[in-house]
Amino acid sequence: MQIGHRLENQPSLKSEADEMRVAVLMNPRRFDMGPWKGASWFSYPFPPGAPGHEATGIIEEIGDKVSNLRIWERVATLSYQAFAEHVITKADNVVSISHLSRESLFLGEPLGCAVNVFKRAQIRKGDWVAIVGVGFFGAILLQLCLDAGAKVIAISRRQVALRIAAKFGVQHCLEMKEHSRVVEDVRTVTAGALCDAVIEAGGVQETLDLASDLCRTRGRLIIAGYHQDGSRTINMQQWNWHGLDVINAHERDELIYVQGMREAADIVSRGYIQLEDLVSHRFPVEQIAEGFRLAEERPEGFLKGVVVFG
Repeated sequence: MQIGHRLENQPSLKSEADEMRVAVLMNPRRFDMGPWKGASWFSYPFPPGAPGHEATGIIEEIGDKVSNLRIWERVATLSYQAFAEHVITKADNVVSISHLSRESLFLGEPLGCAVNVFKRAQIRKGDWVAIVGVGFFGAILLQLCLDAGAKVIAISRRQVALRIAAKFGVQHCLEMKEHSRVVEDVRTVTAGALCDAVIEAGGVQETLDLASDLCRTRGRLIIAGYHQDGSRTINMQQWNWHGLDVINAHERDELIYVQGMREAADIVSRGYIQLEDLVSHRFPVEQIAEGFRLAEERPEGFLKGVVVFG
């Protein structure tokens, strides 16, 4: 079942003392297929603006108790109804990006998530790191790993992702076709040792299985993929025998989300993360259905779509 959407005019929003109203310029929210397809674990209809839970925009109105931000400042926000022209959000959920150039593309929530995953992964200089299921999110992570001095292997079904990985400097880019072939290729590249850390970024059973098989004994398996469509099976005997450290790198504390966004803004300002090649499509809000369609079909050349306003 596919759920529809409609555009509505809503009453003007007013911020409370510890809040602000932000005029939305861009919503980098991933095109979640679960709500779009009518997944049974959600309640419908969503409130206006949901499920867009982050936005980049300009502060238009500010509450009396907010002292660390100002009107017209450019910000990235967490706000759970951000498929809208304006959002109300707590000041604690806002990160200033006014120090970035106007030309700098900044997608706060995915960047913050990537920074938090990277910190949990404990990547060290000289580590062999495989990123399984490279797409937009994996392409951010591989830049962080390269900057840390790791030896990165990018694995993806999609040629556009492998081309971008190579452009960023990844020397080993493997197409994810036959499972056993990828394992043997990684074994060859690492001189038989396999990987110190494997970041699973695909969010499906196939990428989880492959990531498990690429970890060396006492390696680290970092689950960064968004597994939203049901249960998964794992080879517990394998995980146990190899003594893997399995890290579920998803955060649920908003303060940790926002801290990751703040750190990401600093990293982007220093030029260690490039986003321009990663956003392949921009959709006016009136064309959001087309964005969901392309996100589901993933034609060649599609990597990341964002919703733009104004």
